Amino acid sequence: MCTEGVQPDKFTFPFVIKACGGCLDLVAGKKVHSNLFKFGLISDLHVSNSLILMYAKVGHIGSAEKVFDEMSVRDLVSWNSMINAYLFVNNGLTSLTCFSRMQQSGIKPDRFTIVSTLHASSLIQSLPNGKQIHGMIIKTKSESNEMIQTSLIDMYVKCNAIHYAERFFNLISPRHVAAWNAMIRGYNLNNQPLESFSCLKKMQENRINPDVISLINFLPSCSQLQYIFSGKIVHGYAIRLGFLPHIVLETALIDMYGKCGNPRLSEIIFDRMDQINLISRNTMIDALMKNGRYQNALKIFRDIWDHDLKPDPTTITMILDIISDIAGLREGKQIHGYVIKSGFYSNTFVLNSLVYMYAKCGDLDSGRVLFDRILTKDIVSWNTIILANGFHGFGEISVNLFLEMIKKEIKPNSSTFVSVLSACSFSGMVEEGWKFFLLMKSDYGIDPGIEHFGCILDLLARIGDLDRAKRVITEMPLEPTSRIWGSLLGASRKHRDLELAEFVANRVLSCEHDNTDHTGLYVLLSNLYAEMGRWEDVRRVKSLMESQRLRKTDGLTLVEVKGETFRFMNGDRSHKDSNLIYEVLDVILENRYGDLCKFKPVDFLQRRSKSTVWHSVRLAVCFGLISTAIGKPVLVRKNVRICEDCHGVMKKISLTCQREIVVGDSKIFHHFRHGQCSCHDYW
Repeated sequence: MCTEGVQPDKFTFPFVIKACGGCLDLVAGKKVHSNLFKFGLISDLHVSNSLILMYAKVGHIGSAEKVFDEMSVRDLVSWNSMINAYLFVNNGLTSLTCFSRMQQSGIKPDRFTIVSTLHASSLIQSLPNGKQIHGMIIKTKSESNEMIQTSLIDMYVKCNAIHYAERFFNLISPRHVAAWNAMIRGYNLNNQPLESFSCLKKMQENRINPDVISLINFLPSCSQLQYIFSGKIVHGYAIRLGFLPHIVLETALIDMYGKCGNPRLSEIIFDRMDQINLISRNTMIDALMKNGRYQNALKIFRDIWDHDLKPDPTTITMILDIISDIAGLREGKQIHGYVIKSGFYSNTFVLNSLVYMYAKCGDLDSGRVLFDRILTKDIVSWNTIILANGFHGFGEISVNLFLEMIKKEIKPNSSTFVSVLSACSFSGMVEEGWKFFLLMKSDYGIDPGIEHFGCILDLLARIGDLDRAKRVITEMPLEPTSRIWGSLLGASRKHRDLELAEFVANRVLSCEHDNTDHTGLYVLLSNLYAEMGRWEDVRRVKSLMESQRLRKTDGLTLVEVKGETFRFMNGDRSHKDSNLIYEVLDVILENRYGDLCKFKPVDFLQRRSKSTVWHSVRLAVCFGLISTAIGKPVLVRKNVRICEDCHGVMKKISLTCQREIVVGDSKIFHHFRHGQCSCHDYW
């Protein structure tokens, strides 16, 4: 248009500016803004209103404020644009302040203003502000507007006042589909999935057919209850009524199937989608991650760049969680580099995930340096670094960090006490653990949850105070979970307390509730009976597992060698160098049933298979030892004194675990730290 010499006017620019906002193109938006001076339209009211929303959509709230402040004349649309601009950047408090300034200037709000202010109240979860706006709606007699009715319900449910939402919903007559949808979503947000089911049923009884939004809002209730069959019914209903393809509904289905433990169906939907955006990819990554399919999730992540998309903070944090689980430090450092380049380095949410990744991958020093550089540390930042030091065995540092957090007047939450209690448990700090356990209720009013009792029981089990542990579990106000019983059973096995083991066994086998979470507990119980030579009880436990359709999870160990990850199962012989791996393992385990073996009596050793001897951890470590000298002769020297220069990895060395492995011309020292390495029992 400009090339052909046609001069744009005040009606042209609002459309072009809106297009820049829709494309999130800040550069193009600034160019259009500069052209306004050339054509003398910089002071036009409608053009300025468009500029405010454009800058808000691209995240430049400062530029939007500057345009608004320089306006000589403002109308209702100007104020609504500025109120909405703050909502685009999730600043509900400033949005409400802008609304107050609007009222002081004598401008009366319309239905769009009211909807925006209700959204602002829900963003900051301010129920008093929401009630005030409701009162204004009653005074202006705007309650009959469907858009306002839906926004009111949404505000109440997001402010955790579901009873107010129900009361207002019951006053609506006739009830429209948007109000029903808001209530269905509200029950899910307030963790009442059964009420969501009931609401959908009542909606159909009132002869109102669910639309696409109804299904999107309802699917999370299927996820919360693990009702995959109900989710499939919703899926079939959507197909019959022609709601698909629909990118939001398909994304909700991916999420539902993933949370219900069926990522295969999530992948089928994802592969058949006509349109795929970043949210869909994030949802697919999350579904795969929750079901342990890490390599598939990483593939989706790599494909993001092939479709001209850029990962957002949500994508980064999910990938960092995966890297933490597979201990991929090299990949984690690459993500760290991307975070710096992409401008996410000021995002506390992302930095917290980076700290956790470094700690889980064994690089606690880098995690601590990164933590110290976080400018705005939130409670999650402190919880992460406290837990990180805890599971590395530095309980005293964790306690000092907790005290430092208190000095900075940051109020601890339930997760904080899980972190500090876990740290005390890992380090055997009994008195400190009990002090913090009592402190959480007396000073902060936090009722101990099942995870806090689990930490205390782990602490008592580690030091062998089994009588006290039994007293805690029998007197706790909550129903013990499989982890609670497992801690006590594992402790009784370790300290050979057969009486306590019998007590736990009787409690476990007499449980009438769902046993699907007790697979590991049954395996532990079976091993305990086997050690005692009670083979009839072993068969009884295995029979119970079969009746419950429970299956022992196979051991899997990942080891990274020269940038490539290798997987080993128990007794794995799929590797091309398996013969060499087993030869090295046989030499290392020259006394395979020595003092470290906890299995007695001798007749049990004769019956037992070699699954523990050929454990995946051992195979992975042996492969790591020989990986630098494949094809070269391997010599193992035994009973050699440990090298003083062990790269500072471990300070306290277990003498029973030391071995000097000579592979070619290089020496590799492999050792474990007492009480810190979960693999210690296998050697």
